Amino acid sequence: MFTGIITDVGTITKAEQRGDLRLIIQCGYDMAGVDLGASIACSGVCLTVVDKGADWFAIDASAETVSKTSSAMWTQGRRLNLERALKIGDELGGHIVTGHVDGVGTIAAIAPEGDSHRVSVTVGAEIAPYIATKGSVTVDGVSLTVNSVADNADGTATFGLNIIPHTWDVTALGDLAEGQQVNVEIDVLARYLARMQERLSAAR
Repeated sequence: MFTGIITDVGTITKAEQRGDLRLIIQCGYDMAGVDLGASIACSGVCLTVVDKGADWFAIDASAETVSKTSSAMWTQGRRLNLERALKIGDELGGHIVTGHVDGVGTIAAIAPEGDSHRVSVTVGAEIAPYIATKGSVTVDGVSLTVNSVADNADGTATFGLNIIPHTWDVTALGDLAEGQQVNVEIDVLARYLARMQERLSAAR
């Protein structure tokens, strides 16, 4: 379980295809306090620490994980938003985030807006219904508030985000470019409400 509040930005220093994809990620965490088997969200994907050093950790990403997430995040030199798992008593500064990516979005536009950046993301029809104005969404692991939603004729939706300077500067969101893929996780409450609605509709 995570909150979408990024605590470090790591860099992939090595990507090696074995049976699974092994990534070595350099970070600023005190790895002495991170156990093997611990979960770390990497740009929104919950991954398991399988090896570590003083300033790095390794993860294995299965073919299923790679296929369901942004292709851009698995390359050497890529910067990743990092968050360690939530502990009981930690401040819940963002919203409840599971680290399970619901879909891949595409950056449709980036434009300055005051001191901030206005970012538009287009998502597929499978998750479009779960994006709501003033609701929460996780983009590449960052908890954000949806400012606007526009439904498109093909069933997709494009939603707008306002990224304040602090968030732009201290996360890897500052690396975004138009056309780039991003990992999107819908609000867990929307997921449960959709399931409840599905069951109610089936019972009628």
